[in-house]
Amino acid sequence: MIKAAILYELNKPLIVKTIKPSKLIEGQVLVKIFFSGVCRSQLMEVNGARGEDVWLPHLLGHEASGEVIKVGKKVSKVKVGDKVVLGWIKGEGIDAPGAKYSSGNEIINSGKISTFSNYSIVSENRLVKLPKFIPLDQAVLFGCALLTGYGMVYNELRPLCSDSVAVLGLGGIGLSSLIALKQINCKNIIAIDINDDKLSFAKELGATHLINSKSQNVQEEINKICSDGLDSCVESGGKTFTIELGFSIIKKTGKLIFASHPPQDETIKLSPHDLISGKKITGSWGGGCRPDFDIPLLSKTVKENNIPLAKLITKRYKLDEINNALSDLEKGKVFRPLICMEHSKDDKF
Repeated sequence: MIKAAILYELNKPLIVKTIKPSKLIEGQVLVKIFFSGVCRSQLMEVNGARGEDVWLPHLLGHEASGEVIKVGKKVSKVKVGDKVVLGWIKGEGIDAPGAKYSSGNEIINSGKISTFSNYSIVSENRLVKLPKFIPLDQAVLFGCALLTGYGMVYNELRPLCSDSVAVLGLGGIGLSSLIALKQINCKNIIAIDINDDKLSFAKELGATHLINSKSQNVQEEINKICSDGLDSCVESGGKTFTIELGFSIIKKTGKLIFASHPPQDETIKLSPHDLISGKKITGSWGGGCRPDFDIPLLSKTVKENNIPLAKLITKRYKLDEINNALSDLEKGKVFRPLICMEHSKDDKF
C-alpha cells in the first residue's frame, strides 16, 4: 500500500490515506519517494485556479527525489536501485500514460508524474539519474524551481554582464533566477519582494539592490539605480499585477519573462504602444530546459560554485502535514516547502 495525499474537492484540504497501485505498464517506473517539493502550481490546482478539474479524485506533486524500485517493460533509462530526480518537464524516454490507483472500489487518477506520496508510479521521461554529489533533499529543487529559474536566465533571457536585471518575486523560481544572474555577474541585480526576510536572503545569494514593493515605490527606486531603465525583468510572483509591474519597469528595448501564471480567468493589461516601441514579454515553459542535459550541467555548476541550495529549503513537513505546507507557501512563509516521506521496512511491491 502507498500513503498519499489526494485532492477530492477543489478548495478543500487534501486527504491523506493509503491507496493501492496498479501493475506497471510499458514505460512506467515505480519510485520510492524520499522528498517532495511543493510548488505554487499545486496551490492553483487545489484552489481551482486552473478551471474545472475533470480528473478528481487525483494525486498531486511534480518535483521530488527518490529511488527506483521496479521498472515496466521497455524502460532502459533507469534501473532498480538508481537514485533519481523526478520533475514535470518532459525529458528523454518513454512518455507513458498516467497511473491509476485504487482505494476499495474507488479509482484515484494520476498524471505522468505525482510526488505527494511515499511511492509513486512515474513515466520514464519524467526521471533523470541523480548526480551522486547532490544530497537527496536538495535534489528536489532540480525537479522544477532550479531548472525553471536558472533556465529562464541562461536558456532564454541570456543577459549580458553589463545588464541591469530585476527579479520580481522571491520564491523558489525567483531565487534560482537570481543565482543564475549572479553567475553571469550582471552589473545590477535587483531583488523585489514584499518580504524583508526573503530580500535579505536574496542579498546573500548575490542581489546588488533590494526593493520592498510594499513599502517603497518600485519605479522610483529603480530610477535611482539605473536611470536608463532595466534591461530585463524575471517575474515569478504569478499575479496579474506583478506581471504588469514587471512590464512597466523595463526600458523601451527591455524584456520581461515569466513562468508562474495567474488564475485561468484573469488577464493582464499592457500598453500596445510599449509593445510597438520595442518592449518584449514572453512566457517560459520550464526555463526551456532539457532535463537530461541541464540537470547534470546545473548540478556541476552548483558544486563548483558552492551555491547554498540548502538555504532554499526553509521548512520540512511530514506527509500528514501537507495542508500546512500548502498554507505556509500561500502565505509566503517559506521559499520551498519540503515533504519528508516515511517508509516501512515491510513495504513490498
